[in-house]
Amino acid sequence: MPAPRPWSALSADEKDILAPLAHDWDTFPPQRQSKMLEKAQRWRDLPPERRAEIRERIERWQHMTPEERAEARRNRQKFQDLSPEQRARLHDAFERFRNLPPAQRQALMDRWQSQTPEQRRDAVDHLGPNDALPPPDDKPPPGRP
Repeated sequence: MPAPRPWSALSADEKDILAPLAHDWDTFPPQRQSKMLEKAQRWRDLPPERRAEIRERIERWQHMTPEERAEARRNRQKFQDLSPEQRARLHDAFERFRNLPPAQRQALMDRWQSQTPEQRRDAVDHLGPNDALPPPDDKPPPGRP
């Protein structure tokens, strides 16, 4: 079991990364402190653009309602329950979406936003492999046969 590390014993860099936990840090058990310090080290090693992505996700999460968070957790679990092949297909579809021209991507998002929750669920439930996105390129994505 690691020894507890009081907030005052952390380096300036560790304090900067772990600042949101400052108020509660000294109440955490040593094992949790150790895990948080490991995460801080991994954070320090990330490229700046990856840090920015994570900060954006955290901010989005903080602005979600409890219902939206519950839905996000359910969706994550649904993704985890997919077969590796299904995950790969979903990932490929997401990458195709990400690579659409901005106007086409915005049109798809606007169409989605204009639907009611029921229409969205129905659309997802009846989504075919080529619906909503253009077909994939003839060449496979990097790293896939």
